[in-house]
Amino acid sequence: MKTAFLSLAVLPLLLVSCAPTTPEARIAAQPALFDKLPAKQQELVRQGRIDKGMGTDAVYLAWGRPAREYEGNDGGVPTLRWDYAGTTPVYTNEIYGYGGYRYGRYGRYGYPYGYGIGQEVTYVPYRRASVLFRNGRVSSWERKRGE
Repeated sequence: MKTAFLSLAVLPLLLVSCAPTTPEARIAAQPALFDKLPAKQQELVRQGRIDKGMGTDAVYLAWGRPAREYEGNDGGVPTLRWDYAGTTPVYTNEIYGYGGYRYGRYGRYGYPYGYGIGQEVTYVPYRRASVLFRNGRVSSWERKRGE
């Protein structure tokens, strides 16, 4: 009984955590951060765009939480880089059943009950975008073209 209740309690949290966020949703969740921004930056944030000179709060509202953060130093100036991740599907074919083992992308494994050919999908992560901050302000940014 406890396991069923725990599963039902965790399921909505899992679904919410997987949902993509939009600039509008982040603005609605953090209206005080949005109200502090200059009018030009507010318009860029609404469009999901960033520009040089924006602070970390504006970039968060426009693009969301980064997948990774890196601290650094450039000539005595503190830097911070935010990397945003994406995934792309990679399809491979596999032959299984030879000698009782499967042969696929990762070598020999398993013990199937037959022979055949199947397709495997692996989602490979990649760096979708990066933002470089110098002294807490955007000094440069880059993103994959077409996204």
